[in-house]
Amino acid sequence: MSKTEFSFELIAQDDKARLGKINTSRGIIETPAFMPVGTQGTVKGVFTDDIIKTHSQIILGNTYHLMLRPGIKILKEFNGLHNFMNWQKPILTDSGGYQIMSLSKLNKIDLKLGAIFKSHLDGKKIILSPEKSIQVQKAINSDIIMVLDECPKLTYDQKKLSSAIHTSTEWAKRSKIEFGNNKYKALFGIAQGGLNKNLRIESIEKLKEIKFDGYAMGGLAVGEKQSDMFQILSDTSDYLPKNKPRYLMGVGTPSDILGAVNEGIDMFDCVMPTRSGRTGLAFTWQGKLNLKNSKFSNDNSPLDQKCDIRDLNKYSKSYLNHLIKADEMLASMLISLNNLYFYQQFMLEIRKNIKNRTFARFYKKYIKFFD
Repeated sequence: MSKTEFSFELIAQDDKARLGKINTSRGIIETPAFMPVGTQGTVKGVFTDDIIKTHSQIILGNTYHLMLRPGIKILKEFNGLHNFMNWQKPILTDSGGYQIMSLSKLNKIDLKLGAIFKSHLDGKKIILSPEKSIQVQKAINSDIIMVLDECPKLTYDQKKLSSAIHTSTEWAKRSKIEFGNNKYKALFGIAQGGLNKNLRIESIEKLKEIKFDGYAMGGLAVGEKQSDMFQILSDTSDYLPKNKPRYLMGVGTPSDILGAVNEGIDMFDCVMPTRSGRTGLAFTWQGKLNLKNSKFSNDNSPLDQKCDIRDLNKYSKSYLNHLIKADEMLASMLISLNNLYFYQQFMLEIRKNIKNRTFARFYKKYIKFFD
């Protein structure tokens, strides 16, 4: 069987919203696409087979965490994460750049060496260089590999933002060299610049000079207002290559995704569906439902009559409310499954409306619906 080369096809546009198709050796990804997050080789609380049944096309793993455990040696023995976790569809891996921000108290940045971490597990010193990040992602056998970048916390300090762009650009060059030539896998660059239009354009232009298979917007969804995120995407997304996939990292809520699609973004990831599931928050076509609320204690209706995965449509909101109050783990599993299913149905509707050129109407109906 011949392998499929990585490629992206832009199929249609409705204003700035884009309908596309990513071809990979492990399957097609229809865009706009949402990637469930499997940081440590698991989408929390959901069986792999059920992730497939939600029509998820690709999941995300994390380089930093998988490097620590199970570690490169075990991943290589299994020929990558796909076999290790029994997932044979595409995998994208974050490079560890987000952990530079989220674990900032445990690391420092060295332009030459990379990110120097104190392991959150045992305190050991770990150096994650651009080259090391790519090596780990190759051991994971990722289909889409991300360059190592410096993702700063929310700041308006131009010096800090410029420094992060400089570091990220230099690391992107080194990542590209380490990645080498592989037409069956993809390497994505990551633009920084915070909410500063000129700096973000500068970062994008520098990445375009290096040339990548896809381009990501990093350093957003880090605490800024949603309207500010949408504005910077509006101001800068057109500078991204039209013939390459565009990925907004770490986003987000259904309205976050909808607003970003409206500005021409193709790919998304977030822990929101499963993290919300663990707190009793369900996403539905009726809006967000806090199933802890006592008003659901006598509600015999299901979350979604159409979702028959694990017979989810046979469980009432009353039963889910009971499970939450009884602190039963099944509650978080069922609600997480519902949320993943809803997210993928939401993406399907987005794609349908772009194809039918009715996206503006869909956007207007749902942009504030989940606030």
